Amino acid sequence: MKSFDIKTKIYFGDQALDRLSEIPYQRVLVITDPFMAQSSMINLVTDPLKKGRKEFEIFQDVVPDPPIEKISEGVKKMLEYRPDVIVAVGGGSAIDSSKSIREFALRVDRYGEVGLIAIPTTSGTGSEVTSFAVVSDPKEQRKYPLVSRDMTPDEAILDAELVKSVPPAVTADTGMDVFTHALEACVSTNRNDFSTALAEKSIEICGVFLLRAYLDGSDTHARQKMHSASCLAGLAFNSASLGLNHGMAHQLGATFHIPHGRANAMLLPHIIEFNSDINKHSKSQTDYLPAVKRYSTVAQILGLSSYNKIMTVRSLVNWVQFMMKEMDIPLSISQMEKISKEEYFAAIDRMADAALADGCTATNPRVPSKADIMKIYEALW
Repeated sequence: MKSFDIKTKIYFGDQALDRLSEIPYQRVLVITDPFMAQSSMINLVTDPLKKGRKEFEIFQDVVPDPPIEKISEGVKKMLEYRPDVIVAVGGGSAIDSSKSIREFALRVDRYGEVGLIAIPTTSGTGSEVTSFAVVSDPKEQRKYPLVSRDMTPDEAILDAELVKSVPPAVTADTGMDVFTHALEACVSTNRNDFSTALAEKSIEICGVFLLRAYLDGSDTHARQKMHSASCLAGLAFNSASLGLNHGMAHQLGATFHIPHGRANAMLLPHIIEFNSDINKHSKSQTDYLPAVKRYSTVAQILGLSSYNKIMTVRSLVNWVQFMMKEMDIPLSISQMEKISKEEYFAAIDRMADAALADGCTATNPRVPSKADIMKIYEALW
């Protein structure tokens, strides 16, 4: 028996942040990063709190790829301040940090029920509606996906005002992260009718609005649409889970600090080809792997249908590569010019082991071997 539910109440549209003046909590801990805390954008969050006469403090020590040490500092702050609610403001790192801090703090001292409100400032992770969080161990160069229903935020506030100033490179990386979330949810072995409907709508929005948001950051309509697409994809993979793309991207981020969305985008053409098992001799195939039909459906949603399934999937790979080129995302590790060939190839064996053990890999539509994963990492160079 399967089930589907949406735990998070979502507030969106114009003046969505006004919700903060109405929240049924009095003592608020805002968790964010130093840039957000020191910019004028934090006023978009604190002004409604002041209007609602809420007490609040700000914990601003969030860093990218949140390490265990920073989570521990946040736990200490939460247990000292003892808030009624945590308000997470930022990208995936801020929201994942907030989830982890609340989870671990309440295991140490369950002093009461503590709410969690997530306010994303990028349109990418979908973390505002998921039970997933990713923390890292810099010493081991590993990322660990944590999964617990208790970590799902109670409320999410989607306000495009917070993403207007996001630079084009971040819009590109996070936008392709959205697309990867939706695509992996579509082909996951754990997919269902509900998750697929959400994922397909997210893909449709990405096809129309991602490039618009990249080319013109002040296009509020495109920004709001991508915010919605990110949330829809989060709801989809929260139910269906993800796949090998994320399992491998986590290792690239942990080892070489490649932004998560960028790592996902760079891997995506290779993963589609692997999951479909398409190659130059496959035009005459009559039997296909299960993922081929799903990828064909996605291609059709994007207006890419061709005269047979294999060519339709190939057109999807071409579309991903076209989007990457249009948004200046490198197609290979070598194009980044920051990582040496020796350093990269020396890490492949260890990254392959970690990707194989990653929780996301378990629901990939085609079961990979370590040799398969190593081959994809090698092709990525």
